[in-house]
Amino acid sequence: MSPEQTVNAFIAAVERGDLEGALSHLSPDCEYDNVPMSKAIGTEEIRGVLAMFVSPDQKTEFEIVRQAASGDLVMNERIDRLQIGDKHVELAVAGVFEVRDGRIVLWRDYFDLATLTGQMA
Repeated sequence: MSPEQTVNAFIAAVERGDLEGALSHLSPDCEYDNVPMSKAIGTEEIRGVLAMFVSPDQKTEFEIVRQAASGDLVMNERIDRLQIGDKHVELAVAGVFEVRDGRIVLWRDYFDLATLTGQMA
């Protein structure tokens, strides 16, 4: 699988609510840098973050607006639609993924924290 295919497969698993499937595309020491909030290092920490919005019961959508790939780097502009608890959230996100040996080693998302907190209120 190419780096872009790996990222696409990861996103598809998230959208299906398949937490284990999503985690299978991450390296064991993957860094998830949720830029305006915090970092999670390793699949167990990332599992804790993803479990907030990735499950078969919750509707999650990562609408890819634009995506570019070069070598091991994949960047996308997305509209993320998530359910967090009883709140439905929509965020414009810029994502950066680095893939090595078929697994995501870095996942960095940039978004406006005020947009998130405003929708969570």
